[in-house]
Amino acid sequence: MFSVTVRDHMMVAHSFRGEVFGPAQRLHGATFVVDATFRRAELDDDGIVVDIGLATEQLKAVLGELTYRNLDDEPAFAGVNTTTEVLARTVADRLADAVHAGRLGEGARGLAGITVTLHESHVAWASYERSL
Repeated sequence: MFSVTVRDHMMVAHSFRGEVFGPAQRLHGATFVVDATFRRAELDDDGIVVDIGLATEQLKAVLGELTYRNLDDEPAFAGVNTTTEVLARTVADRLADAVHAGRLGEGARGLAGITVTLHESHVAWASYERSL
């Protein structure tokens, strides 16, 4: 399996519901380094997994819909704890939508899957992997 990873970051505000979250139940900020890994079994006719420039642009676009926002106020997250895991799935699903819409180029239609990893710090991160 071949893979290409692009990286960006996002800064959000949010709070959590549930005693398990302790002080994070209060409104707080979070900055994530975000890696999006695109996978395929065989390279396309150009010898690539995905156009890195288009993948970078689409990751930036997806994160632009989330960054500098209080996620507690976003209708898409109503009633949802926006944990690192939930946000990884959200970014992966939105990137998958971009692939299906052709925004990563026609060659990207041969991708097998996407993994999105959100790094909370240099010692903690969470990922979501999905098929395409």
